Amino acid sequence: MKTMEDFKVQTEQFDDIKILRYQVPGFDDLVFDQKKLLYFLYEAALSGRDIIYDQNFKYNLLIRHTLEIIIRTYPGNREVDDWKKFLVYVKKVWFSNGIHHHYSMDKFVPGISQAYFRELIKHIDLEKFRIDKSRNEEFIEMITRLIFDKDIGPKRVVQNEGVDMIKASANNFYGNVSQEEAEKFYEKLKISGDTEPVSLGLNSKLKKINGKVVEQVWRVGSLYTKAIEKVVYWLKKAAGATNSKPQKEALLKLIEFYETGDLKTFDDYNILWLKDLNSPIDVVNGFIEVYGDALGRKATFESVVSVIDDEATNRAATVSRNAQWFEDNSPTDAKYKKENVQGVSARGINVVVESGDCSPSSPIGINLPNADWIRAKHGSKSVTINNIMTAYDEASKESGAIEEFAFTDEEIRLSKEYGIVASKLHVDLHEIVGHGSGKLAQGVGNPGDTLKNYASTIEEARADLFALYFAIDEKLIELGLMPNLEVGYAEYNSYIRGGLMTQLVRIKSGQNIEESHMRNRQLIAKWAYEKGKPKNIIEKKNRDEKTFFVVNDHVGLRKLFGELLREVQRIKSEGDFEAAKNLVENYGVKVDREIHDEVLERWKKLDIASFAGFINPKLIPVYSNNKITDVKIEYPDSFMNQMLEYGDKYATLPVINDIE
Repeated sequence: MKTMEDFKVQTEQFDDIKILRYQVPGFDDLVFDQKKLLYFLYEAALSGRDIIYDQNFKYNLLIRHTLEIIIRTYPGNREVDDWKKFLVYVKKVWFSNGIHHHYSMDKFVPGISQAYFRELIKHIDLEKFRIDKSRNEEFIEMITRLIFDKDIGPKRVVQNEGVDMIKASANNFYGNVSQEEAEKFYEKLKISGDTEPVSLGLNSKLKKINGKVVEQVWRVGSLYTKAIEKVVYWLKKAAGATNSKPQKEALLKLIEFYETGDLKTFDDYNILWLKDLNSPIDVVNGFIEVYGDALGRKATFESVVSVIDDEATNRAATVSRNAQWFEDNSPTDAKYKKENVQGVSARGINVVVESGDCSPSSPIGINLPNADWIRAKHGSKSVTINNIMTAYDEASKESGAIEEFAFTDEEIRLSKEYGIVASKLHVDLHEIVGHGSGKLAQGVGNPGDTLKNYASTIEEARADLFALYFAIDEKLIELGLMPNLEVGYAEYNSYIRGGLMTQLVRIKSGQNIEESHMRNRQLIAKWAYEKGKPKNIIEKKNRDEKTFFVVNDHVGLRKLFGELLREVQRIKSEGDFEAAKNLVENYGVKVDREIHDEVLERWKKLDIASFAGFINPKLIPVYSNNKITDVKIEYPDSFMNQMLEYGDKYATLPVINDIE
């Protein structure tokens, strides 16, 4: 274990992944009641960890459990290259919460032979799986095929038009149900004229039983009950420990949701959570984001436990206080603007632990709740995750990437001088006023229903464009959010480089873009590049047989961002599926193969991992006479040790019900 005085951000690198750590500034200065509350929420977060594995793929828990047993018990030589390659595969499974890449969604396989894997697995005691030893060969054959056969669950999420996206996706949200059957099922559940619709299907698996499509709800007494019971146990302790009445009311309502599975109760919880504005400790815990479902309906488990960061909160609060000004001055159509922006509360936070869909790969900002009717009526809560962004920045300072992909010394200077300021300000604008802006036209339903598989990409594009449009506005200087417009120029340069080039290192040669955030970034950058060609606003240049994209006119680029924001807001507000489809498919999906291969080659020479994930701090309760008297924090430096510890302590779900 390492303390803050002996702290190194990056601990290791394998495959295309680097493992980082983050600190929790000021933890030791918290009062005991706050530390105790954090510990209870920490345990609640990690208790739901198994859920995301099962959601991502039906056999993920079986595979993970098998791999962890091998690591703990294999009696053979652990110094050979094959063992090291095996460990890389296991770490990738931990990092992605399953056997599919967390970004590309493609299944990955070990860099070892099946024969070597069979040698590793033959030592496993099948009684750990409640499987009779007589079925040993059958088990070995099954687990080997699950891991090595690329035709079994080849992609976790498929969002391609022209295919049954549910059947093509390997995730575990649907059981023997077609896309058409799922869409018809939820269409029938809609209540005509309902002004406060629940997010249908958010917390359930849709399955066909005896020829009938039914929902299996994730709640106590139903699917995932063992994990959810543990989450509820710790949430009850947290509700009893908080000194904040609004926070206690919200936590009790969250517990009720987990116990009943009632989505109306979940909406009630979100409204109570929004009213809790002053608690220095906050938590996100539940089935939140729908990116893992091709239909954008089923939500993955996640939790983020945090402490307020005063300095970052002051910046976020300034943006929040001026939310109406941003709304009024956005380039969107007046009929889709909010006349009275409600409850956009914003703060900067330092996370203490993350789990589920937020870990090991972490977001840098969050804006919740996702239900548009709640946002319109009650507002939203937005956070910028300051210690995660700081860790990312520290890890990237000496990478050499900016020198490789920036065309001029001026671009490099702007990035090094203002990059982190620009990034944090972009996240604030994106989360607070981006996601919090705009409204739907009267009678238009949930974007998940109207825009379907394009809803997530359109929403992320809308928030990014909002942030980009205001990034070089003098108002930000007036508000004290940035010292000069060079901060915005740095953000424009970075966004175009990233959207057209550097983000491509996250997908393999020959592949198109599947992940919603990546689609959003290329959509914006590519659209702006194409539309700006007549005025050479963004120029494609070559030097030493290398390609660069250079912003020649930042003001002109801002106008383009404004035009696209106006259209994207219209698409969402009107539920224009065809326009969303055309925009995403034409600009966000297809990759320039020549540039992609060039970027991959240049990146490879830098020896930089394309992705980063985090080891969580460890909270350790101190007991006296069976009562917690203090909570200590430690900073582990071994990713493998933490994952094995989590596997021991928080494995609550059955790894498999039967061998199929």
